[in-house]
Amino acid sequence: MAIEITKELLENVSNLIANQKDSQLSDLFINVHHADIAEVLDELTFDEAVYIIRLLDSETTSEVLMDVDDDVREKILQQLSAKEIAEEIEELDTDDAADVIAELPEGRKQEVMNQIEDEEHAKEIVELLRFDENSAGGLMAKELVKVNENWSVLGCVTKMREQATEVTRVHSIYVVDDSGKLKGRLSLKDLLMASTKAKIADVYIPRVDYVTVHDSAEDVANKMRKYDLEAIPVVDELGILVGRITIDDIVDVIKEEADKDYQLAAGITQDVEADDGIMELTRARLPWLFLGLIGGIGAFLIMGGFHDAFKENAVLFFFTPLIAAMAGNVGVQSSAIIVQGLANDDVKGSINKRLIKEMLLATLNGLALAIVLFIFILLYDGDFQKSFAVSVSLVVVIIVAGLIGTFIPLFLDKRGIDPAIATGPFITTSNDIFGILIYFSIAKLILGI
Repeated sequence: MAIEITKELLENVSNLIANQKDSQLSDLFINVHHADIAEVLDELTFDEAVYIIRLLDSETTSEVLMDVDDDVREKILQQLSAKEIAEEIEELDTDDAADVIAELPEGRKQEVMNQIEDEEHAKEIVELLRFDENSAGGLMAKELVKVNENWSVLGCVTKMREQATEVTRVHSIYVVDDSGKLKGRLSLKDLLMASTKAKIADVYIPRVDYVTVHDSAEDVANKMRKYDLEAIPVVDELGILVGRITIDDIVDVIKEEADKDYQLAAGITQDVEADDGIMELTRARLPWLFLGLIGGIGAFLIMGGFHDAFKENAVLFFFTPLIAAMAGNVGVQSSAIIVQGLANDDVKGSINKRLIKEMLLATLNGLALAIVLFIFILLYDGDFQKSFAVSVSLVVVIIVAGLIGTFIPLFLDKRGIDPAIATGPFITTSNDIFGILIYFSIAKLILGI
């Protein structure tokens, strides 16, 4: 059941907590989805959130902890004993359990692991913690349903029932050989239609998409998106089935990657949130702001170098902001499209082909804009030569900005650097400088000054 998070609801919850009306609080959250409970906790004070966490049963609490904000979860875990955390972890799938353990301080991790009664669950969590959190191994859960190719259909159903009790949702049934190597997948329809005496080897589908434990989270997301998968099996270096990744984990990866790219594009160098401390926000923003300052100083020096040449053509200086703005805008547009294409694995072919296409596009856009600008300057100033000089400069600046905006993210991607840093302040600042330099150089050449 979904609930509407209103001011009245939060006040009611706070009053029930203050008066220790535990039974009424429990009734309030009966049949409420854990995501809605998490949203309530995010709006309450920290002490109130801890009070509710301790009131809920372990199964609900474990799910709520995975949905609350990271900062809130970290503070809540600090208030819980190692035994209490272990009880919540035992209710979680191994991938979520490993995520919670990974967030704990080093000394606390071992305390919690020692309190987990299910030794097999603890062993699987430790195995997952060995993998990088941004790899398929770090994303996967150990819970899955697998069958041996040599089993009969009748025996297979019995084994599947035993495994299904440990799996929250059965997305796929995987087929392995005697050594545990992934062989294929089993269609539930084919299983139901087959003779009970038939072997799984006779009815399974040998084609199956999979990833290896060391594949990056981005590669996993791209494969699942490409083939429209709800879950994908994970194998080790020997091809042995070791886990599966479900779509809910990939949605989180996509969101985190989008947030990171958006912040990089906006000139923020590390992962921050609106409610982070002033010093954290300053460290994240200052580097790119410093780059912008350097760019502004560079533009000032370029303009100063042309000062004497343009004394008698002061009107040209008034178009400097326009040229710089157009260069920055075109560069950001070009880089944003390339970065998006790289993120979605849609950019194919050579860099040269992309640059030629961008040059033709920039030329077409530049000519259209230059005609409008030419007419405006001619009507405003009445000087054909000045109008021509500014218009030609605009076309060249737009072409160069488009090429820079296209080339830099492609170049960075080839070098294994996140191309998202090419957008925003980096492209804007570089194109401002090049734009002004090109503008003054062409104008000086055409006007003979």
